[in-house]
Amino acid sequence: MARILVVEDDLDLNRILCRTLTNRGYDVTSADNGISALSKTEEQTFDMIITDIMMPKMDGFELADSIRLTNKEIPIIFMTARDDKPSKMLGYSIGIDDYIVKPFDMDILLMKIGAILRRARIEAQNELSVGNFRMNREERSAYIDEEEINLTVREFDILFKLLSYPKKTFTRSALMEEFWDFDSSATSRTVDVYMVKLREKTAAADGFEIQTVHGLGYKLVLK
Repeated sequence: MARILVVEDDLDLNRILCRTLTNRGYDVTSADNGISALSKTEEQTFDMIITDIMMPKMDGFELADSIRLTNKEIPIIFMTARDDKPSKMLGYSIGIDDYIVKPFDMDILLMKIGAILRRARIEAQNELSVGNFRMNREERSAYIDEEEINLTVREFDILFKLLSYPKKTFTRSALMEEFWDFDSSATSRTVDVYMVKLREKTAAADGFEIQTVHGLGYKLVLK
């Protein structure tokens, strides 16, 4: 049973969302502000966090940023009335997994939750397979039609990440932070060069393609 933390200062919406998720079989914990939510993440482990942005004491941006300092893997969904591009770009640059605008269709949110949790479980696996392409994290090997392709360590890690989260947009800055760490020579152009190489090396793969998300970064889309 997946454990979900719901962070929403609108108590009516909080109760509705928690009740709906509980009825769908999720183990739900609620908080009404970012500070309370952050405290709960230190007390127990969650499989997903769904949070508003505009909240008292600590907003959603601060909450997500604080969580990402210690946990880069837990899925985070923003649900907010803010529908502006800068807010979305900031959210994705912090490392959220999805952004849903209020008012929203509850069925759509539930589908997004299910899809993101499935992707998180996929990433925990050692082997991924799509079409004629497969890669094994334990062996650090990748194959197209059972013929091994030559990937550098960084290329392998980037591709495994993208393939673990199909359709999720990764900003250039997020990729730089995760895969180049403190390498001061890396720039957004460096990320672009790596993506060109990955596209060339996986051109014969028939199950996916790496797409550019203009103004943000990249995502992998299944065919």
